[in-house]
Amino acid sequence: MRRLLLLVLAALAPAALVAQGSAPRRIAIEDLHRFRDVSDPQLSPEGNWVAYTVSVADLGEDGTASDLWMTSWDGRTTLRLTTTPSESEHTPRWSPDGRYLAFLSGRGNDDGVDQLWLLPRAGGEAEQVTHHRTGVADFSWSPAGDRLALVIEDGDSVEVHAVLPPKPEDGGTDPGIADEGAQPPRDSASRKTAPPIVIDRYYFKEDYVGYVRRKRSHLYLLELASRSVEQVTFGEFDEYLPAWSPDGRYLVFSSKRVGADPDRGNNFDLWFMPATRGAVPRPVTTFTGPDGASDWESPAAWSPDGRTLAYLQGGADSLIYYAGPRLAVTPWGGTGRPTVLTEALDRHVTQPAWSSDGRHLYFLLEDDRSQYLARMPSAGGAIERLAGEGGVVQSYSMSRDGRIAYLLGTPARPAEVYVLGPEGPRMLSRQNDSLMAMLRLAPVEEISVKSPDGTMVNGFLIRPLDYAAGTRYPTVLTIHGGPVSQFQREFDFYWQLLAAEGYAVVAMNPRGSSGRGEKYSLAIWADWGSKDAKDVIAGVDHAIRIGVADPARLGVGGWSYGGILTNYVISQDQRFKAAVSGASISNILAGYGTDMYVREYEAELGPPWKNTQAWLRLSSPFLKADRIRTPTLFLCGEQDFNVPLLNSEQMYQALRSLGVPTRLVIYPGQFHGIEKPSYQRHRYEQYLAWYGEYLRTQ
Repeated sequence: MRRLLLLVLAALAPAALVAQGSAPRRIAIEDLHRFRDVSDPQLSPEGNWVAYTVSVADLGEDGTASDLWMTSWDGRTTLRLTTTPSESEHTPRWSPDGRYLAFLSGRGNDDGVDQLWLLPRAGGEAEQVTHHRTGVADFSWSPAGDRLALVIEDGDSVEVHAVLPPKPEDGGTDPGIADEGAQPPRDSASRKTAPPIVIDRYYFKEDYVGYVRRKRSHLYLLELASRSVEQVTFGEFDEYLPAWSPDGRYLVFSSKRVGADPDRGNNFDLWFMPATRGAVPRPVTTFTGPDGASDWESPAAWSPDGRTLAYLQGGADSLIYYAGPRLAVTPWGGTGRPTVLTEALDRHVTQPAWSSDGRHLYFLLEDDRSQYLARMPSAGGAIERLAGEGGVVQSYSMSRDGRIAYLLGTPARPAEVYVLGPEGPRMLSRQNDSLMAMLRLAPVEEISVKSPDGTMVNGFLIRPLDYAAGTRYPTVLTIHGGPVSQFQREFDFYWQLLAAEGYAVVAMNPRGSSGRGEKYSLAIWADWGSKDAKDVIAGVDHAIRIGVADPARLGVGGWSYGGILTNYVISQDQRFKAAVSGASISNILAGYGTDMYVREYEAELGPPWKNTQAWLRLSSPFLKADRIRTPTLFLCGEQDFNVPLLNSEQMYQALRSLGVPTRLVIYPGQFHGIEKPSYQRHRYEQYLAWYGEYLRTQ
């Protein structure tokens, strides 16, 4: 009872703040780790409770911890289900009968890898169900709730057997492979030496993973009653996103199994197999392109009658990430032709799900600057947008009676859980109410401008928090990553921080972005830093034209492709007085073989020895670095295999050699995303200090 009372008092905290008349204040860097990240709402089968994940910064451990929470449908009761210091619970999934909440967590494990846990809904402690040395990456409940399909990566011993070649013909032992029966060296120094890394795959580097070797992700079946686990798929393939048939007899999953070397493309297909050991997977789809690709995180969905699969189909494999996912249906046994239901829509869709009566398909629909919860008749027809107007729906789940829980963020509020029932939409979680009641935010305006060739480009303008008409302000052009991504109608801490510090912010969605159709994304195919550079600069020109931006105090910056495009911009336009380039590359030739994009490079540009001029043309910010006059701050994670550090080092060295003010910040142990809270704060401090030094004075 005391715990429940504390939770109720916490929910009332915003009202108490207002009652005390606390004046809202401007946002500050210190607020960065006061926000609570809400994610993954999961509605219980009968629809009475919504479980979700809440992540917070753990400043003591310099990490992030997440716990599971649960709120009743009526919003009257909120319970924190887990409280594990310095550890994280995530991926909550209800059992079909609602008796258990399964989740993944590395708590209590010295190695920190995620295992499967079960939390009884009636009360009691959570139980660790799996103890696999490599952990569990994903899981799915069977319809009866008696079994779970697990996705587990091979362990070291499996890898050793997978890479052992035949012994040399002379009968000797290959010196590159250790004899399994050999005794380890006796000296302690040798015992502490890491074994050599042996690489023999075409795709051999991946951010957060490191060097990709022969380990594969396979499907396992866990029998709940006995807690026994057995492997059911094998071989030189990876299996992802398992989904059970309604009768529990079959599994459908996504895998690349076609071609001499599946590493060379993104030709995922759906495969099915009986949910038993020894079953042979058979193809459901044969489209030459991604069907249910793993990075979409959207399992195929079985129709309630078990006859049809709804899934995501991409574009041709040759179009790589420029062609987004579309909603398709097909007979489950691979006996019929797929039908793409959103062929004419020309927008990305994800997370398909069937209504309980099979009459409708629900999905997330990305459109210009937003993402909506939508549905359409399962036989095809008009699309109805159910939620997301003015914001972004990030995920959702449904109960048997058609109630929906979804995650919605807006420019004025971080994402929270909402529910949609017969009475309409309603906000359910209020994890950030206390903090938001303290803050005064700058309005986010939507703008549309014409690029020099007449193309309409959409984006956002954020005026300084204390904006006064008739005054021009230092202005920062922010550029998103991707490039096939977009700035959306959602809360952005960085925009608000800049506005609070007296800057105007311009955030455009140039050609190459998603949300405007495939042709708009493909406009920069093998032509980076041309049309898209003109598009983002057009946004700055608009801010100058309407009297907001000071043309003498312009800054620009971004991360990943945002950093890449920043480098193109400052090599073309010398008006910018400060730049921030995070995790970027300018010497494109240096990326080949050193980052994780070999497939994309060869599809879009061709091998460098066959199409050298294209590679050199796209490397213009590095090869023509003497055109850059903008003081530039470069930042990168030390272990970034996405856009590796060496690329930032090259641009830093070039500007240092040219006498252009520059600085390089390296975050030890970090990948493409900077995750340690202390480093996150340091990055924002560096941004403000750099812009402050070069944009504050006339």
